[in-house]
Amino acid sequence: MVVLNRIYTRTGDDGTTALGSGERRPKYDLRISAYGTVDETNAAIGVARLHLAQARELDAMLGLIQNDLFDLGADLAVPQREGKAERLRMLSSQVERLERDIDTLNAHLAPLTSFVLPGGTPAAAYLHLARTICRRAERIMVELGARPDEPVSEPAVHYMNRLSDFLFVASRSMNDNGAGDVLWVPGQNR
Repeated sequence: MVVLNRIYTRTGDDGTTALGSGERRPKYDLRISAYGTVDETNAAIGVARLHLAQARELDAMLGLIQNDLFDLGADLAVPQREGKAERLRMLSSQVERLERDIDTLNAHLAPLTSFVLPGGTPAAAYLHLARTICRRAERIMVELGARPDEPVSEPAVHYMNRLSDFLFVASRSMNDNGAGDVLWVPGQNR
């Protein structure tokens, strides 16, 4: 259980922040960027949810995802070290749930005939924004995991990869199951 009685501590005034392990890192550290960008993804999903009044099933899915993203942030905030007790880690079962939700939403979508431009309904546009932030978080996580002594769990990377797919399918579902998608027309403005 997390207890926050005081929001400001002044400990970050020197340009550092603490990982979940207590280790202090510069605020520009790649690990900090990784879980910060996961947090941005979560915030963008929160904005998208404001536009889902009639889409209760999707809203419930996104609520679970927002909680998962806090798990993922906790996973990233405490690097895995051999010989250390394990902390909260992402699980393959969370990735599998996302895959099932993608399949559920995708079953109702019109087939794609072109790439989809971000837009359509406000909900779809915000879901596309969340998707692009999610992709950035994934790129940062992969870069971090490629560094020596900076492990990133496989389920965490897999989760972000699937989440971007989920957000794409969800955006199409909010565009009248794809009928209202804004399609790319190659060379249209030449």
